[in-house]
Amino acid sequence: MKDRIFEIISKYNGDSYRLMDILHDIQAVAGYIDHATIALLADKLPLSAAQIEETVSFYHFYSDKPLAKFNIYLNDSVTANMNGRKEVLAAFEAACGIKQGQVTSDGTLGLFPTSCIGMNDQEPAAIINDKVFTRLTPFRVKQIVNGLKHGLSLDDLVVEECGDGKNALPEINSMVCNNIRRKGALLNHDYKLFSVINDILPNTSSDEIIDIVSESNIRGRGGAGFPTGLKWKFGSRAKGEHRYIICNADEGEPGTFKDRVLLTEYPEMVFEGMVTAGYAVGADMGLLYLRYEYKYLLSYLNGVLESMRKNNYLGKNISGIEDFDFDIRIQLGAGAYICGEESALIESLEGKRGEPRDKPPFPVEKGYMNLPTVVNNVETLATVVKIIKNGADWFNKLGNKDSVGTKVLSISGDCRFPGIYEVEWGLKIGDVLDMCGADNVQAIQVGGPSGALIGEKDFHRELSYSDLPTGGSMIVFNKNRNLLTEVVLNFMNFFIEESCGTCSTCRNMPYVLREKLLKVINGRGVKQDIEDMTSWARLLNVSRCGLGQTAANPIVSSIKNFRPLYEALLNHEVEYDSGFNLETSVLESCKVVGRQPIFHHNA
Repeated sequence: MKDRIFEIISKYNGDSYRLMDILHDIQAVAGYIDHATIALLADKLPLSAAQIEETVSFYHFYSDKPLAKFNIYLNDSVTANMNGRKEVLAAFEAACGIKQGQVTSDGTLGLFPTSCIGMNDQEPAAIINDKVFTRLTPFRVKQIVNGLKHGLSLDDLVVEECGDGKNALPEINSMVCNNIRRKGALLNHDYKLFSVINDILPNTSSDEIIDIVSESNIRGRGGAGFPTGLKWKFGSRAKGEHRYIICNADEGEPGTFKDRVLLTEYPEMVFEGMVTAGYAVGADMGLLYLRYEYKYLLSYLNGVLESMRKNNYLGKNISGIEDFDFDIRIQLGAGAYICGEESALIESLEGKRGEPRDKPPFPVEKGYMNLPTVVNNVETLATVVKIIKNGADWFNKLGNKDSVGTKVLSISGDCRFPGIYEVEWGLKIGDVLDMCGADNVQAIQVGGPSGALIGEKDFHRELSYSDLPTGGSMIVFNKNRNLLTEVVLNFMNFFIEESCGTCSTCRNMPYVLREKLLKVINGRGVKQDIEDMTSWARLLNVSRCGLGQTAANPIVSSIKNFRPLYEALLNHEVEYDSGFNLETSVLESCKVVGRQPIFHHNA
């Protein structure tokens, strides 16, 4: 094994910035990364054992203990729970003979929970050794586990029909479905691939490309909404020996799966957008950061890149443009929601823990390897290609004055037609609900857990940067759902699990707020608890990144829009309750020392 580890290190030329790849390869061979392996890596790389262990311990899909031959990661998203995860988990535990979080005694099967895996429109879903299984039922679980026990391969266990579109290609061979319900200006297949690289870039200056993007008024489609043209302009002017373009494909916001579909059906446009950005900014390298949950797409995407190299869409003097040398590498993540934040993503690309950086400096000045770096979302880059082809005026005619263009939505939850919808900005929430076949609606979560939970009084509002902005996630809840226990609690558990732990506010306050929430849910809450949650949530505003700053949003927005749900659970007989019970607190200690607790109560 020692020689194999040295081979892996040599494969990446001993580059410490490729630590994530080195760890992925080692775990694929050894099954885990132990202290002895870390010591070997520290001896061969310009890193200390502590630095390597920091990275290993940070990411969900790395393990310092032996894993099973088949590792089942069952999605724990809110939509999975809405669609029968509890029964599916029970079936897995019964079939495997273990509880969640355990490995069978013979090392064959492991069963673990995991956060949202981007399959919200086909839940419950699980990842088994990088293979995605969707629309699980207890019966299907028995089939899968029995098949694994009897030596069937994972490919054998995929249901006969693969998913739609390119999911059926041999390179993907996935049962994942795209569920594209509505196409617009971006998704409507009216574009001849690589027309921008072939026909426009050779005859257009980099400044002119930036001007077109700026005049189109496109803003980032990842959620923050920063003007793309302005970001490119800053990047082109930043001083550095090299410049980088990063495509952020770490789609970790629960309820979002649009980038998965774009990377499956439109990868050439995404990569062409990266090439176009590289030309405009003067970059010579592109990096696509792909979330680990989408690893099943990795071989397929690398195949697309290799085809582009063969056709001179990547490499040296692209499309005959002298000195335009640009290539793209895909970096696989390892399971960390925080890496969706651009500076945490850059830290991860460099082989470190995905902890957000202080700003300034911003990535366009000092990003990857401390050099100028432009970070764009998958949807943004794909859209830019259409803008360059059709012109800024074409794009400005879509949407409304405040928010131009189209937006790709990921819609899931209590609706008849979950899936992908491309709409023009300015569409009302009520129209969204009609479009996806949602009836008897109690609430809709706009923008994922970090967004807002809104009710009927807000269904007249519009999707726009000035009213209801969203990175794409929209989850529908009908009136049979318990919003506090099924939704808000799930979201708070998610934020607690995914915090990087750097800021004391984000490390502590989501946990404290969840305990207050549980106090109310369990019928011990008083009026002051609601006020405390609203007040204490403000402490999170000083957190370094967006995760910490929005970690209280599930509670804050549900109190704002569904306060009666909280008030109905309050204990109205008391004004104040600390939640501390002396009798309960001392029972365990009395048991340890063998004493009987004696309490004196005032008459």
